[in-house]
Amino acid sequence: MKSHRILEGKICLVTGTNRGIGQSIVERYAEEGAIVFANARKEGSIDEWAQTCSEKYNTTVIPLYFDITDAVACKEAILKIKADYGRIDVLVNNAGMVTYELLPMIDFNQLRTMFDINVIAMIQLVQLASRVMSRQKSGSIINMSSIVGVQGVKGQLGYSATKGAVISLTKSAAKELIEHNIRVNAIAPGMVGTERFTQVFEEKFKDKITNIGIGRLAEPNEIANVCVFLASDLSTYVTGQIIGVDGSTSF
Repeated sequence: MKSHRILEGKICLVTGTNRGIGQSIVERYAEEGAIVFANARKEGSIDEWAQTCSEKYNTTVIPLYFDITDAVACKEAILKIKADYGRIDVLVNNAGMVTYELLPMIDFNQLRTMFDINVIAMIQLVQLASRVMSRQKSGSIINMSSIVGVQGVKGQLGYSATKGAVISLTKSAAKELIEHNIRVNAIAPGMVGTERFTQVFEEKFKDKITNIGIGRLAEPNEIANVCVFLASDLSTYVTGQIIGVDGSTSF
């Protein structure tokens, strides 16, 4: 896709960027001219990649290492972005945890951890970023949900419950924050051909390819392109929406 630099100068924070969809979002944002803070947990894990992105796309990609479930670390990260650039234009809550188990096999300690990561941490970052955005009277928050949060699916009750919560919190936050000109939307991908999911797909869901109308898994870049739209001024009248990027998938 040809770049038009439609995010030129926007200050963006993307969580969960050490692989898959998160990396694709950062690369597309950088390609479109954004200054991107790329989050990961492991110190130093994305330094080389961030430098390569900065040079390739003639912008700045800055690694920002913190655990999204650590409230103090999240606050410090937001304060650093504000101190360095004076604003935050875009927050993409991409980091998440996924499990695959039938209802009788649910591990409730694991389920609590997944809610901490997929829901509580997201609300926390929305709260922190929106405080900065409300002062500047602008901002776009993009939350990563899933088709299973919309449709439900056999064998992922816990995960689908967290992604359903993402949908509800997105709609409520959109209503609350629009008075500050902050838009809040969610993306609900279908099955995406990341390195991690492709292996799971081959083991567990290969027969589900017939459920995808378009006949293939999504590419991470196809999710990232929708993130570009929601971060840009092309979507200034779009808020409170759950945008399915699923190739006409039905479970």
